[in-house]
Amino acid sequence: MSGFKWTDTLRIAEELLDAHPDVDPTKVNFVDLMNWVMALPDFADDPKHCGERILEAIQAAWIEEAE
Repeated sequence: MSGFKWTDTLRIAEELLDAHPDVDPTKVNFVDLMNWVMALPDFADDPKHCGERILEAIQAAWIEEAE
């Protein structure tokens, strides 16, 4: 599978859960969240395409995946 984008919120949430298994997603600030997403190995999108609504959606999906 090729690189994924900001809108692939479920895939990002799954990758974050694998990359940061001991992190409580409810306590992650958006600056860290954005940096962690951009650091994922298969992530390939422009940081300019990211906004607060996308980060909220990623965080919500991560919380759901973690439960």
